[in-house]
This record gives sequence, structure tokens and C-alpha cells, in this order.
Amino acid sequence: MADEQTLDTQNPQDNPAPEAVLGEDLVARVQSLEEQLAAAQDQALRVAADLQNVRRRAEQDVEKAHKFALEKFANDLLPVVDSLERGLELTSPSDESIKVVREGMELTLKLFHDTLKRYQVEAVDPHGAPFNPEHHQAMAMEESTHVEPNSVLKVFQKGYLLSGRLLRPAMVVVSKAPSAPLPSIDEQA
Repeated sequence: MADEQTLDTQNPQDNPAPEAVLGEDLVARVQSLEEQLAAAQDQALRVAADLQNVRRRAEQDVEKAHKFALEKFANDLLPVVDSLERGLELTSPSDESIKVVREGMELTLKLFHDTLKRYQVEAVDPHGAPFNPEHHQAMAMEESTHVEPNSVLKVFQKGYLLSGRLLRPAMVVVSKAPSAPLPSIDEQA
């Protein structure tokens, strides 16, 4: 045993000192902990960004819910407005026997329009405007020499927007260019 002890002390390079091994372990451990800390910080930043995105999306959803909560209710009221407008179109303003009824219908219609406007429901009445497939629904096409092709000639039913979003498209008749007359039999011969 004495020989082994003398060998250890004779060749110190073969067995590194415990302080050197301990120092290398500490350096490796510190480096490992620094990597773990960087990964944890990165993960914390990602979680914070995800949380901020979720919060922003939730705020947008609540804003949209408030903005468009009346969509179904407003859609149910539009036929009432249409009926009042048709009733006024079909009655004569000069007929004295229904003058009072007509005035009542006009006031009721004005009240409806004011209420719809207050809740950002706007009418789309595109008569004479170019056809817009995002806001208009073409019910028919009609040849016309008076207006440019692809313009709205008639409006069967007004459309409506709720806060800028389409609630109901306007039902329209769209103009098209007159077709060329067919050659007669005499011209072909």
C-alpha cells in the first residue's frame, strides 16, 4: 500500500486535483443552469405573448358581439318597414278619405327609420348605381339603351347594412346592352 501512495504522489498529472474536477463540474453546472434559464425566459415570453393574443381576440369578439347582437332582431323588423313603404306607395296622397291613415303610416315609417339609424342599420337603395354583387342580388336582367350596362334599373326590395356589414342584399333588376337585331330571312338570301 505504501507503494501505491508513493505512486500517487510521484505522478500528480495522472490524478487531477479534486479542486480542478470540482471547478470543471461547477462550470458545466453553471452553463447548464444558464441554458435552462434562457429556455425558461423564452417560454415565459411566449406564454405572455399568447396571453396577450388571447386577450386581444376576446376583446374583438366582445366588440363584434355588441356590434352585431341586433342582427337577428333587425332582420325580423325589415319586413315591417317594407310593408309600411309598400302601403305608402299604393295609397294616393291626394285621397282625402285615407289622409289621416297615410299620415300615421308616414310617421310610423319615419320612427322606424330613425330607430334603425340609431342602431347603425342603413338602407341600401342602389337605383341607378352600378351593380355590386356584394350588396345587390340580381333578380333579372333587362335590355336598356338609357343606362350603361350592368347598372341597377329597378329595386324590388331595398337592402340593409348593420354597422357596415350586409344584413340583407337589395333585390334588383340589372341593365344589359341591347342585343343586335337578328338578320331577317330576306337579308340572308
